[in-house]
Amino acid sequence: MKSNSTQNVILNPETLPPHVAIIMDGNGRWAKKKMMNRIKGHKQGSQIVRSIVTACRELGIDTLTLYAFSTENWARPELEVKALMMLLKKFIVSEREELSKHNIRLNIIGQKYKLPLDVQKEVEATMELTKDNNKMLLNLALSYGSREEITTAVKQIAEKIESKDLDSNDVTQDLISDHLYTKAMPDPDLIIRTGGEYRLSNFLLWQAAYSEIYICDTLWPDFTKNEFIKILKNYQERDRRFGKVACSTSNDG
Repeated sequence: MKSNSTQNVILNPETLPPHVAIIMDGNGRWAKKKMMNRIKGHKQGSQIVRSIVTACRELGIDTLTLYAFSTENWARPELEVKALMMLLKKFIVSEREELSKHNIRLNIIGQKYKLPLDVQKEVEATMELTKDNNKMLLNLALSYGSREEITTAVKQIAEKIESKDLDSNDVTQDLISDHLYTKAMPDPDLIIRTGGEYRLSNFLLWQAAYSEIYICDTLWPDFTKNEFIKILKNYQERDRRFGKVACSTSNDG
C-alpha cells in the first residue's frame, strides 16, 4: 500500500479526509509573545498558509477551506483591517501562478462584495484564471459568518416560496445546503482550530454537523506540516459513526 510519511507518521492515502477546514487562530498572540505588532503575526501566518496548501496538494486532499477573515473581523482596528486586506491582496496575486501551475482552483465563500474593490479585482482575476482547475479546491472564507450565510439562505428560500417558485414542502436539508456558499461541495470531514480555543467562532455551523474536530494549542504562525500530518493521523484513527452504532451482540440493544 502506498503511504505518505513524516517523522515515522504513516498515513493511509485511502482514508484521508476529502475536505479539511482550518480556523487559523493565534496570529495576534504569536506577535504579542514576540513583542511585535499584530500585523507581523498576520504576515507570518500568511507564510503558513502556503505550506499547508502545498501539503494538502502533495497528500491528495481534495478540498481545503481556510477561515481567513470573519464578518466580525471588520470590527477590528482600522489599521489592522487595512493590513489584513493588503496581505490578502498580496497573497492572491503572488500565488496566482502557483495555483494555476498545480491545478488548484481558488474559490471564495463569504461576502465578496464587502472586500475593498482592489482586492475584489485580484480575487476575481485569480478565480477566473483557475476556474477550470480540478486537482484541488482552495476555499478562502472572507467576510464569512455562518449565521449570516444561513440567514441569507433562508431569505432566498422564503422569496422563492413567496413567488411560488417553491412550496414549503420542498424545503429539505439538501435544499438549504444548496443555498449556502458551499453548495455543491462536501461538508468538511475534519475541522482544525489552532491556538487552543474551544469554539467554532461562527464557522461552517451547518456544514460541521458531523465533522471531526481537532483543537491544537499551537498558534497559527508556528503550525507546521509535521503537526498537520499528525492531526491527519489522529483523524484516521477515529471511528466515524455519524450517529449510528453497529451492534456486535444481541445485548447491545
